[in-house]
Amino acid sequence: MSSKTTRTAALRALLLDKRHALQVDVSGRLKAGRETRDRDVGDDLDNSDADVQHGMDFTLLQMKTETLAAIEHALRRLDAGTYGICAECEDDISERRLRAIPFAKRCHECEGQLEDLARRNMPTRPRFEPDAKGSSAW
Repeated sequence: MSSKTTRTAALRALLLDKRHALQVDVSGRLKAGRETRDRDVGDDLDNSDADVQHGMDFTLLQMKTETLAAIEHALRRLDAGTYGICAECEDDISERRLRAIPFAKRCHECEGQLEDLARRNMPTRPRFEPDAKGSSAW
């Protein structure tokens, strides 16, 4: 078996393991969420705390679902023979990066450039500046 075939098999196994773990986690969270909502009874403060917790749980669930979709996409790229090739520069993505982020679509350099561009294009918040009377105004 060639080293590329061995590498591909190892990365496929890593992707499949991560996919399985996320699927188990997501389905467990969904089940726990349904059970918790069915039992929720309390005063306004309890309900407010529960709403915040549900919001955080939903956000985490959404992130995990997006990661699952990225893993599925990586598996399709693996089957198509394009896995491990940067979507921007078409150079190889390092094995170290793929082991850390097995669904990476870009090499470290291209991802850094994309993040820099996103940071530069982010709208900035208005600066806090006191007015002439010393009161705070945005």
